[in-house]
Amino acid sequence: METQEIYRGRLIDHIQLVVKDLTISNRFYEAIFSTLGIPMGGQEKDYFWADELFVSSQQSQAAQGTLTGRHHMAFQAKDRKMVEAFYQAGLKAGGKDNGGPGERVYHPGYYAAFLLDPDGNNIEAVFHGEAQRSSDSIRITF
Repeated sequence: METQEIYRGRLIDHIQLVVKDLTISNRFYEAIFSTLGIPMGGQEKDYFWADELFVSSQQSQAAQGTLTGRHHMAFQAKDRKMVEAFYQAGLKAGGKDNGGPGERVYHPGYYAAFLLDPDGNNIEAVFHGEAQRSSDSIRITF
């Protein structure tokens, strides 16, 4: 059996969004992920994925014919400039403003921008300020 490796973050194993128009959503997520340095993991006929996010059409087997509701997801940015690039790329790719780049009151140094994706999900990029991380991710080998 071939050894396989996957990388996982802190809490969420994966999230699935079921969207009205897969092509439009793909364009939006490719644009924002390219600015955040998140590679697209793959694209199939009725879904695409990046890291722990899977986005599928209503016709996909996993969707069982039902659209998901509105979600809020935040992606980590490495600096303020990356948050700003995320915001501009998302607007150009069909996202709608839901709070431009700026400091928020959540904690000192919290710098974020918010966009509504083509299905109304609240998508955020956040830079938490200068901090030390224990690790970028974990590697699971099986």
